[in-house]
Amino acid sequence: MKRLFSLFFTLIFVLTAYFLFWPVPVDPAAWQAPEDLGYTGPFSANNKLAGLEFVNIGPGTGPEAVAVDAEGRIYTGTAQGWIVRLDKDGKNPQNWVNTAGRPLGMAFSPDGNLIVADAVEGLLSIGPDGQVAVLANTAQGVPIAYADDLDAAQDGKIYFTDASVKFNPSTVGDSVDASMLDLIEHGGNGRLLMYDPNTKRASVLVDGLQFANGVAVSHDGMSVLFNETGAYRVMRYWLEGPLKGKVTPVLENLPGFPDNITRGMDGRYWVALVAPRNALLDKLSDQPFARKILVRMPKFIRPKAEHYGHIFAINDQGKVLVDLQDPSGMFPANTSALETPAHILLGSLEAPHMARLDKRQFQGLGVEQ
Repeated sequence: MKRLFSLFFTLIFVLTAYFLFWPVPVDPAAWQAPEDLGYTGPFSANNKLAGLEFVNIGPGTGPEAVAVDAEGRIYTGTAQGWIVRLDKDGKNPQNWVNTAGRPLGMAFSPDGNLIVADAVEGLLSIGPDGQVAVLANTAQGVPIAYADDLDAAQDGKIYFTDASVKFNPSTVGDSVDASMLDLIEHGGNGRLLMYDPNTKRASVLVDGLQFANGVAVSHDGMSVLFNETGAYRVMRYWLEGPLKGKVTPVLENLPGFPDNITRGMDGRYWVALVAPRNALLDKLSDQPFARKILVRMPKFIRPKAEHYGHIFAINDQGKVLVDLQDPSGMFPANTSALETPAHILLGSLEAPHMARLDKRQFQGLGVEQ
C-alpha cells in the first residue's frame, strides 16, 4: 500500500511539473477579448444556408478557396496539394497541378495566371500551361511562413497575407495546428503583404496582425480589406486618399472566426466564418499562463472548431447586407464564398467537396440573378 501511495504521489508530481513547466511553442500575450454578442442583430440565427448543393472535387479534401477563370472554369485547392479544375458547370473535376504544399487563397491576375497563396511554398503563379513559378517566399528579409489569402489588383500588384511568421504548417503539423497555435498565442505574428510585379519583390504593408487572413481589393481600388481571424474583425488598409497607408476598421466583434473575404457583385464583399467563437479562448484571453497549460493538454482536449455554416455579405461601410447560416454544419469550416452571376461557390477547410448556392433563392435581397 505504501508503495502505491508513493507511485501515486510521484505521478501527481510529474504531471504537475509537466503542465507547469514543459516547453511549448507558444508565448501567449494577454489581451481582452470583446464581449461575444453571439447570434444577435444582423447575425440573428437562421438556416438560410441549409439548401447547399455539394460539388464533387474528386478524391481530395479541403477545397479552401475558389477562383473562376475567363472561360468560367472553376478552380480550388486541396489539402493534398492539388489545384483542381472543373468545367464551368461544376462538372468533371481534374487534378490539374500539384504545388507540393498546401494551396489556400487564389485569384486570377490580369495576365490570366492563377495566383496562389500556398501555406508551405509561398506566393505562387501558375500559367495556363500549368507551369508553377514562385513569386515570393520572403518579404523584406523575413520568410513567408504561412501564405494564406490574396487578391490581384488591376495594375498587377498582388495583395496577400502571411497569417503567421511564427507557426508554419509544415513544421507544426498542418494548417489547422498552425492556426490554432497562433490563435492561442495571440502574439501579433501576421502580416499584410504586397507583391509588385515590376520589382518582383514582396513588401510589408502592415504587421503585428492577429492571424492575418482574407484579402479583397476594394471595388474602387482605393483600399484593401483584410480579415484578422484572431481579433474577430474585418479591417481596411488604405492605398489612396487622405488615409493612405493607414488601417481603419470595417466590421468588428464578429460572432465567429473570419477566414476569407472576396469581392462580390454590386459592391458586395463576402466573408466566410470558419467557426463560431470559442468561449474558453475568450475567457482565457487575459490569462497567458493558462493558455500555455492549454497547449500542454492532449490535442483532443484543446479547443476545436465547431461545425457551423456561416457566410455573409457586407458593403464598403461594413453594413451586413445578407447573412446566411446553417447551424447543422452540414458543410463545415466555411473558408470562402465566391459570387458568380448564378451561384455563390463555397470553400471549406475540411469537407470532401465544394458547395454552391443558387442565387435565385434570394428573391428580394438584391442578390438574385
